[in-house]
Amino acid sequence: MGWVRKSSYVAPALAALCALGAAGAATVAYGVRELTNFRLKTYDLALLAPGTLRGARSFDILHVADLHMIPGQRRKVDFVRSLDELAPDLVINTGDNLSDPAGVPWVLDALGPLLDRPGAFVFGTNDYWAPRPVNPLTYLLDAKRTPSYVDLPWQGMRAAFLERGWHDATHQRLEFKASGVRLALAGVDDPHHDLDDYAQIAGAPNPDADLSIALTHAPYRRPLDAFNADGYDLALAGHTHGGQICLPGERALVTNSDIDRRRASGLHRYGRMWLEVSTGLGTSKYAPVRIFCPPSAALIRVTERS
Repeated sequence: MGWVRKSSYVAPALAALCALGAAGAATVAYGVRELTNFRLKTYDLALLAPGTLRGARSFDILHVADLHMIPGQRRKVDFVRSLDELAPDLVINTGDNLSDPAGVPWVLDALGPLLDRPGAFVFGTNDYWAPRPVNPLTYLLDAKRTPSYVDLPWQGMRAAFLERGWHDATHQRLEFKASGVRLALAGVDDPHHDLDDYAQIAGAPNPDADLSIALTHAPYRRPLDAFNADGYDLALAGHTHGGQICLPGERALVTNSDIDRRRASGLHRYGRMWLEVSTGLGTSKYAPVRIFCPPSAALIRVTERS
């Protein structure tokens, strides 16, 4: 009788464990499939003074982030190249382009036609240093991880960006025109590992600019608060991967920064300015899974105020 009583508990327990294992395997398989479920998110913002566009419908900003490129990712390359068909007026890249030392040619192939358009960029730590294996629980606990400090060939990638005409906004205040719109841009180096130094770019953007844009790889409150206080119109960031492992509806569990989870991706108000955080187009090669958070780029259509 004792054996029968014990077996009556063991069998359901084993069945439950098997069911959990099957569900876990199915979830991981789904997460791997989502890695190439590339999407384009579109937003509309009325920020420009009447008459700025001189009859054009909008000033279109394409934001790409977190490519985390690995050689052989042809579908990602083809998707990014296809974004040139949108004919954006400005391309912004907020970093973490690499996930492998041999990834630079693949990044340049992906961005190829977009590099012929006006653009600006800042880098993230996964441009400077290679990723390394980490305990996944560390990510779910939203704990900051120490970089590998294994150098990636970012200097050559930066040189290629500059040669094609893109602007490095890292600790720089930039002013230029694109499609007739006067732009004021400023950016910081990656605040995720305290590389930012806002003092180098502090101060309000040129009041004669039609649109002012702030760039940071990671959406930390420290630089965002400073950009907001200085009066920028729009801030762009990546880094969060939208949470990467989310609840349905892209509801982030963690942000990998000190931004609130509600603003881990998408377009939101941040004080007086707008903030758009990209879900990104890749992941670390040591964490190749996305759950309820497909990779995406963003097109922000800036229109005139009524």
